[in-house]
Amino acid sequence: MYRPGFSMYRLYAHSMLVLAIAWIAALNPTNSVVASQSEDFDIVIYGGTSAAMTSAIAAKRMGKSVIVVSPDKHLGGLTSGGLGWTDSGDKAVIGGLSREFYHRVWQQYQDKDAWRWQSPSDYGNKGQGTVAIDGEQRTMWIFEPHVAEKVYETWLQEEGIRVDRDRWLDRENGVQVVDNKIKSITTLDGSTYVGKVFIDATYEGDLMAAAGVSYHVGRESNATYGETFNGVQVGVLHHSHHFDVLKRRVDPYVVPGDSSSGVIARVSPDPPGEFGTADRKIQAYCFRMCLTDHPENRIPFAKPDGYDPKQYELMARVFAAGWMNVFEKFDPIPNRKTDTNNHGPMSTDNIGYNYDYPEADYARRREIIAEHEAYQRGWLYFLVSDPRVPPEIADTIRKWGLPKDEFVDNNNWPHQLYIREARRMVSDFVMTENHLVKKIPTPNSVGMGSYTMDSHNVQRYITPEGYVQNEGDIAHSTRGPYAIAYDSLVPKEAECQNLLVPVCPSSSHIAFGSIRMEPVFMILGHSAATAAAMSIDLGCSVQKVPYDKLEEKLLADGQVLTTPAAAYKEHGRGVDPKQMAGVVVDNIQAELVGSWTLSTSSGKWVGHDYAHDSDIRNGNNTATFSAALPSDGRYEVRFAFPQNNNRASNVPVAIHHADGVTHVSVNQRKTPPIDDLSVSLGVFRFAKDVPAQVVVTNKDTDGYVVIDAVQWLPSE
Repeated sequence: MYRPGFSMYRLYAHSMLVLAIAWIAALNPTNSVVASQSEDFDIVIYGGTSAAMTSAIAAKRMGKSVIVVSPDKHLGGLTSGGLGWTDSGDKAVIGGLSREFYHRVWQQYQDKDAWRWQSPSDYGNKGQGTVAIDGEQRTMWIFEPHVAEKVYETWLQEEGIRVDRDRWLDRENGVQVVDNKIKSITTLDGSTYVGKVFIDATYEGDLMAAAGVSYHVGRESNATYGETFNGVQVGVLHHSHHFDVLKRRVDPYVVPGDSSSGVIARVSPDPPGEFGTADRKIQAYCFRMCLTDHPENRIPFAKPDGYDPKQYELMARVFAAGWMNVFEKFDPIPNRKTDTNNHGPMSTDNIGYNYDYPEADYARRREIIAEHEAYQRGWLYFLVSDPRVPPEIADTIRKWGLPKDEFVDNNNWPHQLYIREARRMVSDFVMTENHLVKKIPTPNSVGMGSYTMDSHNVQRYITPEGYVQNEGDIAHSTRGPYAIAYDSLVPKEAECQNLLVPVCPSSSHIAFGSIRMEPVFMILGHSAATAAAMSIDLGCSVQKVPYDKLEEKLLADGQVLTTPAAAYKEHGRGVDPKQMAGVVVDNIQAELVGSWTLSTSSGKWVGHDYAHDSDIRNGNNTATFSAALPSDGRYEVRFAFPQNNNRASNVPVAIHHADGVTHVSVNQRKTPPIDDLSVSLGVFRFAKDVPAQVVVTNKDTDGYVVIDAVQWLPSE
């Protein structure tokens, strides 16, 4: 694997590795496996992530003996590791123990002593898509790292759950599988844990892989699952994390314009690959840095060991090309701190330096983690010290630093690298982009996601024109909340019958880009443990757990398995299609040809959005709404759309019914007469065994063509 400029940090990484090995040796002076008597549990959870926490609590509340075997000292993964600006999506679909966590965070901040460096009124209430502190719902979505960790620690103590920390799975010989069931796992210190059911709650999927379960690393091609946003995404420029946002292009060569002079650090000379094709590369990692500008709590950014300004030559060229938005993702959390994330063409994401992390051994992973820390500490020092940094940026950065009261045993640096993606299980059912946008129904829901399908950049390359560009950054709407299938949490039965995988579920790269959010991991951890307990009670494999019984228990425990009516109230104008009579087909279920753009900018609509043709008037756009009607008979057909004066007055609509095809023209400049939502296209006879269809086109239209929903109502 090509790792541009990696040798500059070898010394720093090696020193970190030596310290880690010395620390392990201190715990085990003989440097040999320590014999340990095995212990039996109903459910053994491997991992220290947020999903591990909810899995353990759910299992304990189901009356099972449970243990968390954690390779980490600190519990909670990214939720307590710096990601306090919660990527929550639609809060209405966050239920169960996941919502209880955010309620417990809210409780922590009800104590006035929690506001040490800032008053609640000074903090404000800015959140991501909603208020940070929701007093009505008694939840808090934005928080400091140490508060999240305290919540988890207190919660586990209340439940009486045992956690064995610093226990690293022996990935080579430590997983005993008998008759397609895991019998026990053994960690590097010799501890053995026997269980009836196991849960892999790691970001890496280490237990899953060691048990022989199928998995994938990297991006599938678009053709693999019939997707649009998988594979190499050359030419796709979402967000602003690419070089086209700059005032001028950036040269990649040491001597600008001279390719023979070599390539500057952090740019790969390798070709990126063809659009839509598969590769083994993964989206970039970073540390979600917690920073503060409070003088009493601030540690200034220091020059890190091994610092080399040549590693940031590209950053200097980005500034020279007009980039000034360094502070765009200094998202505020309480007490004058931030959750600072990647933003822009070059930032905290260490693009291209993590490709071998998912499969790497522990020593190599420590090396990768150390390199990421060195890169980000060096990036911060570059911003405060290099003369090529614009003074207004350098002067502002100097007001920031690491908080003295966060990550106090790790030199105030986050203890968890953001493992945005590693292994993903391949089971009999794979969650794909098509399930998330509801083109394909998802069976047996055990929780919901709603966040944008989001991938950070995967590579930084040189374009054919000889300039720097990033590739892989994607942000695509899921068109509202979506269900996550139980079958995506369990392996193929022929591979393993007593393992659940809530953090590396069976999903494509782009589908996982939305599923991978921390609230969803907690939801899936809760559901996985519930299923684990039921499989024990019923004496069946995890694949054979009756879904009706699982669904009943999850709903009783507050999990949200289908889109609630409240989730349709975005902007106050969404209408829940489930509350409409007859058979309703929303635009998300229509078969679309041509270019259609989602929108919620005007009017009233069905579901989460509607779509329009951008007024291209080319005759190439079609939208086919198909419905399976319950019986033969006559049905009134209604067409829903939001009105606007820029709409077409002559939208061609064809109704396919039992007696043929009827063509009508719809004026979308007029407000729909039925509830300001829809117009009647007429009453027609339909046969149950022939699909009912309505086809909308933009042929010869005189404005925007809008599609929202079609409704079939029985008519006597």
